[in-house]
Amino acid sequence: MTTQFSKGTIEVISQPSKSGSRSKRPFILLGVLVTVFVITTIVFATLYATNKSSKATSPGNAVQLTSTTIKTTTTNTPYVPPRAPAIDIHPNTKWIQNGLTVAGENGGGSEINQLSDPTGLYVDDDQTIYVADHSNHRIMKWKRDATSGQVVAGGQEQGNGTHQLDTPFDLIVDKVRDSLIISDNGNNKVVRWPGQNGTSKETIISNIRCRGLTIDENGSLYVVDGGKHEVRRYRMGDTEGIVMAGGNGQGSRLDQLNSPSYVFVDRDHSVYVSDSGNHRVMKWEEGAKEGIVVAGGLGEGDSLSRLIGPRGVVVDQLGTVYVADYGNHRIMRWPNGDTHGSVIAGGNGQGGQSNQLYYPYGISFDRDGNLYVADTYNHRVQKFHID
Repeated sequence: MTTQFSKGTIEVISQPSKSGSRSKRPFILLGVLVTVFVITTIVFATLYATNKSSKATSPGNAVQLTSTTIKTTTTNTPYVPPRAPAIDIHPNTKWIQNGLTVAGENGGGSEINQLSDPTGLYVDDDQTIYVADHSNHRIMKWKRDATSGQVVAGGQEQGNGTHQLDTPFDLIVDKVRDSLIISDNGNNKVVRWPGQNGTSKETIISNIRCRGLTIDENGSLYVVDGGKHEVRRYRMGDTEGIVMAGGNGQGSRLDQLNSPSYVFVDRDHSVYVSDSGNHRVMKWEEGAKEGIVVAGGLGEGDSLSRLIGPRGVVVDQLGTVYVADYGNHRIMRWPNGDTHGSVIAGGNGQGGQSNQLYYPYGISFDRDGNLYVADTYNHRVQKFHID
């Protein structure tokens, strides 16, 4: 059967009567091949285009595009110096004059719901309050709306042991290293106390009459040395520091300080110092050889152009200076460039009423612009709500 089929095929091709078709067959075959090639090319081109389109619109790629969009439109949160408000405060802003006691409302004492001569103050983003409980030789932490505090450093009687403090003056929270940095005034040291219920301290600066302190966004520490009448900046691991304000002996010249107490550092690294013995607040720009008087400076007094022994100082984003006017029992606001200030809290004589203060020391704002005051001789912390 197979042989016959082959012969038949050959015979058909070689038949004289079909010679015309035989001559045309190669051209027909060539046309078929060209047609197949063209169709195949079109099909493959179509499939490639479809595949490329599906990849571009697939869910996985849609997520990648979204991610890229987020990365290019996200902006970093502006740095806010410790104790400063995160909002812009208008120069005419007022605070409710009757303060609310938020720590130590049970009079002076050593119980966990009491304070004794609080001095330094720091308010965290969630309105948790950290207080240098000066005469109880401890640092207290008061959560928002709490009726009692928690001892987070010291509290083991006055002393120089690794678990003790001696009349702490001020503190700051180092969020990056999860620790407290404390001005251990009576021991002439600046110490680091670990967070999460740490029980012992690490000395980071020795032999210093430390008072107020703060930290900048780079982790550099600024400490007031009341004995040398200067402010020094210490970078990580540095135990000597460099002078940022004062350092020219005790005095009243623009390049001198007299018993400085507190310090604030703004975004430009300008240093503001409460120059207590000169009854003024000084601003030292980074690298400056002398300071500028930004509040007071006319001698002690109770007029709106004078201060008595200023203590805590904070500066907002507009350059307005806020200062605890210690001897006048009030908190003053001093707009940038003005020659006199205005009273924003207290100023009603020394006393323990809700609208009075009694030798205030440290001050701090929360992110919303509410004001907190270490009302030292009333053994409490007062909160004045922004109006």
